[in-house]
Amino acid sequence: MAKPHRRAKPADSHIAVVGAGSWGTALALAAARNGWTVSLCARDAAAAETMQRERRNARYLPGHRFPDSLRVVCGLPALARDARNFLLALPSRGFAEAAAAVAAARGEVEGEGGGETILAWGTKGFEPQSGRLLSEVAAEVAPRLRHAAVSGPSFAAECAAGKPTALSVAAACASTAATVAGWLRNDHLRVYTGDDITGVQLGGAIKNIMAIAAGISDGLDLGANARAALLTRGLAELARLGAALGGRESTLRGLAGVGDLILTCTDDQSRNRRVGIGLGRGFALDNVLKEIGQEAEGVTAARALYPRIKNLGVDMPITEQVYRVLFENAAPRDAVRALLQRRATSEA
Repeated sequence: MAKPHRRAKPADSHIAVVGAGSWGTALALAAARNGWTVSLCARDAAAAETMQRERRNARYLPGHRFPDSLRVVCGLPALARDARNFLLALPSRGFAEAAAAVAAARGEVEGEGGGETILAWGTKGFEPQSGRLLSEVAAEVAPRLRHAAVSGPSFAAECAAGKPTALSVAAACASTAATVAGWLRNDHLRVYTGDDITGVQLGGAIKNIMAIAAGISDGLDLGANARAALLTRGLAELARLGAALGGRESTLRGLAGVGDLILTCTDDQSRNRRVGIGLGRGFALDNVLKEIGQEAEGVTAARALYPRIKNLGVDMPITEQVYRVLFENAAPRDAVRALLQRRATSEA
């Protein structure tokens, strides 16, 4: 277990982590071990009661006891009236609803201003219906709150176990990024800050799609050469989309870009990579997802992003083939063949 990192607590030391899956629990543990008062908000009342009583998340991170400063609750609107620091770690499909609930509850408490409330998120994906970045969604449903995105190469189990991890927090306001970083930073968790919220989010979302591609390649037993090529060309796709949407190249070369791409594409702790491996071995998507038993954000991201890149005219052939395998019943080997038979072009 990680050694607690004690700090002097400010007057407003209550952090609400919304989403009690593996990543939300790991983030809640990090903040609580740092001495913050943390409310971990679960969707299901029975699950919340069980976690609060047992002082652990038996389903997702069973080996890590909750510190005394961490409580588990159910009911976001009531919680949002008590806290003004929020870290959302729930699937992208629930992001808009949760962000809007926080904004509404904080408006009741603070009035129309709401400028003291921080809405940060560790969710890595796009809005399913529109393909928008979550910062775009937050700007619409919670425009008066202070926004920040948390990303980087981070498996929840390793983070919870206190293994060395590095994250990136991006926000338009430097003080907001610094505040959110301070919730999490300790002796084993290094947190960098920046203002490229677009680039940080793109890296965290696209790597999930590329992890499915890498998993398909390994499920087909195509070898290490193929995996390396996929990672490299996946980074090229990320760079093209970043250029189209305003993300910085330097961000995409960093933790939230290259770092998370390497982690998620090469280690079987990645749910998205395991989705691809299952598909490459001939199993149906529904069966693979059922066996994994948790959200695989790359599936949602591929569905959401594909129409947007078509509208933008951004060339992302790996993303396109992942979409075809997931949603158009393309055979994985045919998708690989389509990538290899593309017309000759310059690597640049």
